[in-house]
Formats: sequence, C-alpha cells, structure tokens
Amino acid sequence: MKRHLLATGLSSLGLLSILIAPASAHHGNAAYADDVTEFKQATVTQFAWANPHALIYFDAKDAQGKDVHMVVETAAPQALRLIGWEKASVQPGDIITVRMYVSKNGNPAGRLQKIILADGSDLHDTQLGGDEGGKSRYDPDGFRK
Repeated sequence: MKRHLLATGLSSLGLLSILIAPASAHHGNAAYADDVTEFKQATVTQFAWANPHALIYFDAKDAQGKDVHMVVETAAPQALRLIGWEKASVQPGDIITVRMYVSKNGNPAGRLQKIILADGSDLHDTQLGGDEGGKSRYDPDGFRK
C-alpha cells in the first residue's frame, strides 16, 4: 500500500513538473527588432538594479525629433557585475547614448545592446551586446587556487 502511494505521488510530481516547465521558461528575444536603434543625448530618469533584469528608464528624442520615454532591459545584475557594471553605473540625470533593439510591437521598450556614457566609455549587455574585448572580470582560474 505504501509503495503504491509513493509511486502515485512520484508520478503526480513528474506530471506536474512537465506541465509547469513551459510556464516557467524564460522569454527569448523574438519580441525585439533585429537592428539597433540609437538614442543620443538620452537622459536617465531611473535605473532599477533588480532581478530578473536591470532596467534603465530614459527620456530622448526619436528619429522624428519627438520626445519619447523609453525603458531598456539588460541582463540580471549578477551577469552585469561580471562585465564591469555596478549598481551606481548609471544615475538619474546622466546623459547617455542608448543602443538598443526596440520592441517590435511599438511599445516604448527594448533590449540593450550597449550604452555610451558621457565620458565616452561604454557598458554593454551580456546577451546581445557581447563581451567585447574581454571586459569580463570572470576568471575561472581564480577559483582553482
């Protein structure tokens, strides 16, 4: 009797995990355009250093010169730290250039490729911006000491 109950319970858990797995799968990048849109002289209004994605809210002008309020998502803070980002890398009031893959559905949102700070340095995203020039501070050999 106990074996039957255990087998039924394990089967139920297995079935439940199969049904829940697709719902918990992370989204891809199909919602974003394939080409990069650049917003120059963008003013940061908020930087949310949070999981699952850090978000940069900014005001800028679109290609037609119209004022737009946008939000761009980045990777998770843990991943950003590995490539040089910090919680204070971007502050409200900062003037930056934002290079991003905008939303295909017209929402004022997108996925970051990179930002260029006022001093000319840049911070890129891990997923779509690539780890250009070996900027990552990740050192697998450092863990083997």
